Amino acid sequence: MTQQFDLFVSRKDAAVKAAGSSAMKRRPSTAPSEDDMVRRLHATGRYRILKKLEGRPVASAARPGFPLRGLILDTETTGLNHRKDEIIEIGAVAFTFDDAGNIGDVIDLYGGLQQPSISVPPEITRLTGITDEMVLGQKIDLHRLRAVVEPADLIIAHNAGFDRPFCEAFSPIFARKAWACSVSEIDWPARGFEGTKLGYLIGQAGYFHEGHWAVDDCFALLEVLAQGRAEVERSPFAELYGASQRSRIRLFAENSPFDMKEHLKARGYRWSDGSDGRPKSWWIEIAEEALDDELHYLRSEIYRWNEADPPIRRLTAFDRFKA
Repeated sequence: MTQQFDLFVSRKDAAVKAAGSSAMKRRPSTAPSEDDMVRRLHATGRYRILKKLEGRPVASAARPGFPLRGLILDTETTGLNHRKDEIIEIGAVAFTFDDAGNIGDVIDLYGGLQQPSISVPPEITRLTGITDEMVLGQKIDLHRLRAVVEPADLIIAHNAGFDRPFCEAFSPIFARKAWACSVSEIDWPARGFEGTKLGYLIGQAGYFHEGHWAVDDCFALLEVLAQGRAEVERSPFAELYGASQRSRIRLFAENSPFDMKEHLKARGYRWSDGSDGRPKSWWIEIAEEALDDELHYLRSEIYRWNEADPPIRRLTAFDRFKA
């Protein structure tokens, strides 16, 4: 029986409709690929795409040509004071590199939790996601950690001034190692970055990551360090490695006049109360080539005595960032 609505359709219209329906059935799918969607969104100039950061695989055998070993390390702790607070998590990712600072392969990794002697403070749980339940009965495997740390030619931390004192208080395996700081030893502003927090660097490098684990942060830092930009010849890691090879000078403005303290602060000097073994004085850390200019400043502007001879200490990567 003919349906009523068909009575009002001409044969020509019906033929066109049938042909169109048949064509639609035969038409292959034209859904854009993921790469096409990314390109189209970028082309509008109205979108910025972040790619999920995934850790590099651990190579079964390292490629030749990368004879040096680096170790990216991250810690989570119960607080900020390495003398009384404790490590509750360590993450480490080992990789190979060459003398020019080119990164080779990830060759090992370790991640472990440790139950502290106190409950994990609520503010630390909010910051790290680590709870008492997560660390209950947990202990960092020192034998496994030593296997990752000992072969390293350079340990990198994103704020080595924080991580190194905690690590050295935790185990002597860290004490005689060369350390580098990816916060202070890379000129991030020159590379177009406006901040140095790891989350910010990851985002501006075109990635995002969802991990709370220390190993995830190590992998994230590795990708940021490996990034290269057309306007900057060297990768951030190559710059960091170069900086680690140069000596630094720690200059102590010992016995400087009290009324000069604001001048020293404005120039970047920090105060040491002497409790950590340093002279009780204002101090600054500078590149070795800047020593003559800094001595001239102290002698002419602070001491106002040409024969002033403030204490200096030369630092290498082996003793930088110690407590």
